[in-house]
Amino acid sequence: MKKERNAILGVGLITVLLASCSQQPQSNLTVSGLDPQNFVADVKGKPTSLYTLKNSNGMAVCVTNFGGRIVSIMVPDKNDSLRDVVLGFDSIADYINKPSDFGAAIGRYANRINKGKIVIDGDSVQLPTNNFGHCLHGGPQGWQYQVYEGKQLNDTTLTMTMYSPDGDQNFPGAVTATVTYTLSGDNALDIKYDATTDKKTVINMTNHSYFNLSGNPSQPATDHILYINADNYTPVDSTYMTTGEIVTVKETPMDFTTPKAVGQDIDKFDFIQLKNGNGYDHNWVLNTQGDINQLAAKLTSPTSGISLEVYTNEPGIQVYSGNFLDGTLSGKKGIVYNQRASVCLETQHYPDSPNKPEWPSVILEPGQTYHSECIFKFTVEK
Repeated sequence: MKKERNAILGVGLITVLLASCSQQPQSNLTVSGLDPQNFVADVKGKPTSLYTLKNSNGMAVCVTNFGGRIVSIMVPDKNDSLRDVVLGFDSIADYINKPSDFGAAIGRYANRINKGKIVIDGDSVQLPTNNFGHCLHGGPQGWQYQVYEGKQLNDTTLTMTMYSPDGDQNFPGAVTATVTYTLSGDNALDIKYDATTDKKTVINMTNHSYFNLSGNPSQPATDHILYINADNYTPVDSTYMTTGEIVTVKETPMDFTTPKAVGQDIDKFDFIQLKNGNGYDHNWVLNTQGDINQLAAKLTSPTSGISLEVYTNEPGIQVYSGNFLDGTLSGKKGIVYNQRASVCLETQHYPDSPNKPEWPSVILEPGQTYHSECIFKFTVEK
């Protein structure tokens, strides 16, 4: 969601010490071709690494604890060949030097907060603003630019823990958040988020993977077929901030209740919402009502036959069609990421919910446990 353009404060202050091949033995490459040594670094005094989850079907998921980011997902296609279906970089240095939200575990607050202002128990809190005058994804040093504590439990399970002090990016409360990644035998990546606080605060976490299910991100993902189980969405203004309305998708380009290509209506800028979003960059109000057993969304590449089914207990899903990728970023294997090279499916509460008391609450109080879950299940249509 437009983070590719955002300047990230303090990047120059980050010290990264990459291990050289001459100092350590050459690593075995991952199935996706990543060199784990390129992810061994020291960022602000905290070590980073690359972790790999795998199952008996050959599926493999690589995650780094820098931002809790999914770096690669290898999935079998209709010909049983493995394809990497997410955008990302080959090293920690690239993740730092080319600021983005590729694959990140976003916190404390995914999406935008209007003018960075929230009120908790009558106290006004000013958060940093980093996107058209709003606070986006927790501010310029949100958790995607911080180091989680990683712990691999076994071949299929990984935990990432963030210890966020009171006042982190001006958010109140010391928060401990854990993201658990579990890869199942039926090619589903289950992501669970849990958090506690010592002071009343707001929280809204998500995963920000950029999917191109063809496995070839040099080509746009606009041919992907998208289904969204939502009769309504939340419109935005020209600064990408929600207007506070909940509006029907019926008879508009926002209607994906019948599957259609992402690119079918994306350039119909006479529809003001597509002009405001420069394409799709909106929150859909899911019909699932928090039932994780109901399909929330489905994305399919006609080229590879790979489908991604999304299940969640969240009330909303932000769909972002890579509108601000502009060819200035080169990712894994030197591939240039051009406009609309991907689709993001971010399960979460609605944007600016702290300022919308009529919407599902994002308040977390001491003694409570925040819990969010998203399942990315990959299937093949042959």
